[in-house]
Amino acid sequence: QVHLVEFGGGLVQAGGSLRLSCTASGSILSIKDMGWYRQAPGKQRELVALITTGGSTNYADSAKGRFTISRDNAKNTVILQMNSLKSEDTAVYYCYADLESYGLGTYMDFWGKGTLVTVSS
Repeated sequence: QVHLVEFGGGLVQAGGSLRLSCTASGSILSIKDMGWYRQAPGKQRELVALITTGGSTNYADSAKGRFTISRDNAKNTVILQMNSLKSEDTAVYYCYADLESYGLGTYMDFWGKGTLVTVSS
């Protein structure tokens, strides 16, 4: 089994910062991309940021310049530092990993259960 567990959500005022972290654990052979998606009430889940094993990053336009994604490959951990938060950043944030688990024979998408970020204006 594979588990992705997120930490760091909560309530913050507009203009503030939050740091989300996620660790993948379990029967993991290899991880390719890791990242964060979010889903606001009444909206579809959307990409926030992705990072490859080699450290290449991809950000949603809404995150560029405010959010920074980083990764510790040895710890199977991905971190999202969010600064200058806005009310429109309010959403459930989901950790994502494209990984191969023992016995699967292929890479698959795995998701955390999500952590709520609420930005008050």
